[in-house]
Amino acid sequence: MNAWQKNLVSLWIGCFITGLGTSQLLPFLPLYISQLGHFSTAQLTLWSGAVFSITFLVSAIVSPLWGKLADRSGRKLMLLRATVGMAIAIVCQGLAQSVWQLFLFRGVMGLASGYIPNAMALIASQAPKGRSGFALSMLSTAQISGFLCGPLLGGYLADHIGLRPVFFVTTGLLVISTFVTLFLVKESARDTLPKRIDKGSQGFWSALPAKHLILCLLFSTLVVQLCNGSVNPILYLYVEHLSPSRDDLAFLSGFVAALPGFSALITAPIWGRVSDKYGAQWVIITASLLFAIILLATSWVATVWQFSLTRLLIGLADGAMFPAIQSLIIACSSTAVSGRLFGYNQSFMNLGNVVGPLLGAITSSFLGMQWVFSLSALIMLANVGVFYRVLSRTPLVREQD
Repeated sequence: MNAWQKNLVSLWIGCFITGLGTSQLLPFLPLYISQLGHFSTAQLTLWSGAVFSITFLVSAIVSPLWGKLADRSGRKLMLLRATVGMAIAIVCQGLAQSVWQLFLFRGVMGLASGYIPNAMALIASQAPKGRSGFALSMLSTAQISGFLCGPLLGGYLADHIGLRPVFFVTTGLLVISTFVTLFLVKESARDTLPKRIDKGSQGFWSALPAKHLILCLLFSTLVVQLCNGSVNPILYLYVEHLSPSRDDLAFLSGFVAALPGFSALITAPIWGRVSDKYGAQWVIITASLLFAIILLATSWVATVWQFSLTRLLIGLADGAMFPAIQSLIIACSSTAVSGRLFGYNQSFMNLGNVVGPLLGAITSSFLGMQWVFSLSALIMLANVGVFYRVLSRTPLVREQD
């Protein structure tokens, strides 16, 4: 096994544990907030949204800064910073005595985040030509697996050991991820940024040979995450609308919510090989069109099982998008600045996490739930149209590292 393959295995474990640990807190955050004070339903909803969103907002702001530091000082150092920082923030969340303290520590967690984008950047810098699509797709399965298993584990632990202990279990998982990274992940001096590329933000962007395409790819990340997140506020309500007489709506909603992740987990490595063979740009175009068609079909479903099928099919497109976008970012820039670019990519993803649910809630309130899927499809189609236009004007010539 080559060095980059050993790192891929080690980082897969680290990304899985990180995704598992952080996502297992999400199912019961509103319940945890309700135990920190006396809130009306409206206040609880507001605080839940604020506590959830602050992590993504802070992460969106600082991710490019961490990416720049990773290019200059090394990605392994940033991986260790992220796991240690998140472990401290999460143990503090478990000790919080007020909702303001929880809000603050969730912000600190966003400040410390960055393990997964730095893992992606490290693998992108080490994978040989023709294997980066597969490598990034495999690493994305770790994130997907962690985010799938995390809520299930978190809900189980909360029921059996209580809410606060789950935060300490999560801290323990992040400590394991820290040791895996420290002892198993290897980074050589050639994987870090040469001094000749260490420029300010303006010089950095002007030096990129395909900056318009890269910016378009960053917006594509935002759009994909926006379309994914727009469904979250209405998913339970949509299942209830399609099957109002069911007694197991909570379980059924959780099952439907997990379906895209399961299909993405299976198909991501396949898309990765297709990306390496035919080009990431064609994977992005194909998956975007498939994504839009399925979203439009979702607005016409009449039963919960039809809805389940469309959600399963959405995962087929989802498993292609993010690895292909990341692979193309590297293909039209340089691995030497991959940390900074992946930091920007993480920022746009986090913005999608914030804007998507807000757009879904507003659209549902004013136009109806079906329009959430139709509007998301139109946004996706507009994005792929812009992407194709920019792509046709940009030669994909990779900068020499």
